[in-house]
Amino acid sequence: MVQDHDGTALAQLRRGVAEPCTLALLEHGERYGFELARALARAGIIAGEGTMYPLLARLREAGWVETAWKPSAEGPPRRYYRLTPAGRRALDRFRDEWPAFRDAVDRMLVTPPPPRGEDHGS
Repeated sequence: MVQDHDGTALAQLRRGVAEPCTLALLEHGERYGFELARALARAGIIAGEGTMYPLLARLREAGWVETAWKPSAEGPPRRYYRLTPAGRRALDRFRDEWPAFRDAVDRMLVTPPPPRGEDHGS
């Protein structure tokens, strides 16, 4: 992953965590798409609403979320998303794997590598 002036590396990192972060937002109850997009955008995970709906479609196709249309007092019906048991398992797996992955990245980025020829991992 080569980062150029437009922040491509950061965008790729964000894409990698957008799905599990969406599942985490749904673990305590259903939400509609715009509400999810707003929460993820505020957290800096997605750039805007345009990336939310393809992500939600992928989660639905994977069987990790299901949807229901509900009336809205503020306009047309809204599609609400809720976590499925398979989505809960996927979120739990991600949470199990995340600390070791995060720590490995932190070690690589924060701790200087050993001088060449002194790689103690061999």
